[in-house]
Amino acid sequence: MKTLETKKAPAAIGPYSQAKVVGNFVFASGQIPVDPATGEVAGDKIETQAEQSCKNVGAILEEAGLTFDNVVKTTCFLADMADFAAFNAVYEKYFTSKPARSCVAVKQLPKNVLCEVEAIAVAE
Repeated sequence: MKTLETKKAPAAIGPYSQAKVVGNFVFASGQIPVDPATGEVAGDKIETQAEQSCKNVGAILEEAGLTFDNVVKTTCFLADMADFAAFNAVYEKYFTSKPARSCVAVKQLPKNVLCEVEAIAVAE
């Protein structure tokens, strides 16, 4: 098992890592819409936050030598299910291979963000 870390995604804000590599699998921790360059939450609209969350997932995949096409499963968390359609409009630009997915509304997310995306990818 190997720990994966990149400066192109936000550093972990707790006792966890950005991702773990086990065999051919990469398990990426949930990515909230924090801009790694500033440490600040990206915008206050779901579209802007979804973009940043997806970019953060992409940075972790890149560090592992993978792309969004290697993702087999995602779990998406929304602060408000009313944002589902707008979130999907952004999500589908990145996850074009349509991995398996769960999407749930939660009471609250870290830093009061509107979304979080975690992913499991496999090297072929």
